[in-house]
Amino acid sequence: MALSEYSSFDGVGLADLVRKREVTAAELVEAAIERVARHNATLNAVVYEGFDDARRDAAGALPDGPFRGVPFLVKDLYTPVKGWPMTNGSRWFGRRVSDEDDELVRRYRSSGTVLLGKTNTPEFGITGTTESAYLGPCRNPWNPKHISGGSSGGAASAVAAGIVPMAHASDGLGSIRIPAACCGLVGLKPTRDRNPIRSPEAGGIMFSVNHIVSRTVRDSAAMLDWTGHPQKHAYYAPPAKERPYVEELTARPAKLRIAFHPDPPSGVKLRADVARTLEATVRTLRELGHEVVEKPLRMDWRKLYRAQGAWSAGNFAGMMADHAAALGRPPGEDDVEKLSRWIWENGKRVPAELHFQAEHVLKDLIVELLAQWEEHDLFLCPTMVTPPPEVGYIDPATLDPKELNHRQAITFGFTPPFNFTGQPAISLPLGQSADGLPIGMMFAARYADEATLFRVAAQLEEAMPWRDRRPPVWG
Repeated sequence: MALSEYSSFDGVGLADLVRKREVTAAELVEAAIERVARHNATLNAVVYEGFDDARRDAAGALPDGPFRGVPFLVKDLYTPVKGWPMTNGSRWFGRRVSDEDDELVRRYRSSGTVLLGKTNTPEFGITGTTESAYLGPCRNPWNPKHISGGSSGGAASAVAAGIVPMAHASDGLGSIRIPAACCGLVGLKPTRDRNPIRSPEAGGIMFSVNHIVSRTVRDSAAMLDWTGHPQKHAYYAPPAKERPYVEELTARPAKLRIAFHPDPPSGVKLRADVARTLEATVRTLRELGHEVVEKPLRMDWRKLYRAQGAWSAGNFAGMMADHAAALGRPPGEDDVEKLSRWIWENGKRVPAELHFQAEHVLKDLIVELLAQWEEHDLFLCPTMVTPPPEVGYIDPATLDPKELNHRQAITFGFTPPFNFTGQPAISLPLGQSADGLPIGMMFAARYADEATLFRVAAQLEEAMPWRDRRPPVWG
């Protein structure tokens, strides 16, 4: 393989070349490093370069996993890598060095990947855009004036530009699916607890999950096959899969009942380009033999988000107290951004009784949502209301928090409910706007049913192919 072709391969493809001895892991690492040098000044996707470690690891004996020799990036948010800094996107943390690998990082290493560095994220992963005062804005390879999404925007930007074929990402309210939609990638939010996670969240509900963003469905399936098993002594564990996810990619799904609806909980209408992509997706699914009907999810969204807001604010205040104890001091005036401080101050005013009540309201409404999958196999909607907006439109460092939240609601809007329920959901890059920006469509399945998502994703990857699309900042 000529290393100029490096970016045209997905992770499975690169590992196959290493296995056949057509290329070495060291050569792949150098190809990735060269692309960081070429593109990162434009994108600001990679915020820590672990190149010396990557070169050492690539020259050594790598585990014989499914991604042996493949360069890989880790998101700089609550995911420690031994000897590397972990900023969580915040000046408050600075460049404190982690003294151990996270469990998920150990699994990535055991798959054979070579860790190359860390990717950009907003402060504490709060926003659907990767813009922070500390790490700076991350930009979209399709048009650097536009956002790469958040909070896994650095990961998505790097993968979309061909720096690496896939990268670690995490999703608390849409942070895998939104960047995937912004950058034209596959972004699966797996079932809650399918992958191990170290999270600041607490209590009987967990919104956040870990996985990857990738350019192909098979990379997503193969990595989840490797990492997606319960941690030792896990107190929650989803039902086991019936067979490897990579086998689902060649198994044609039976006729599926798919509900869809174009309106997000905010009530705003889709942009025309997004609506056209939804219509094309519905039409293609029907041509593939599926039953597709327009039917909204039934929910008192105002009640749901009011409960989630109180619960999350209280949790954030507790998280900040834990951080202050670990760092040995509370944040100073300039240590955290305006949005983080606003959520923190509001969270400190949430009494224990309200936090308790909010959690129980959430649990009751979650059951109402989950029950609706008795009526269909999948729910389809756009991942975002609009194509990716310009950098600065949702800027947590400068905007009034209420205005910022309003802009997020009318831009994103669709993704959070499936974090509340813990269901798996996937964003697929099934369209483009008139000016060439990616548009993602999202499918949500029953709890623990990633298999159906992978089957339909593989169908659509063939019927509405995206792999040969290339952004201007590429390879």
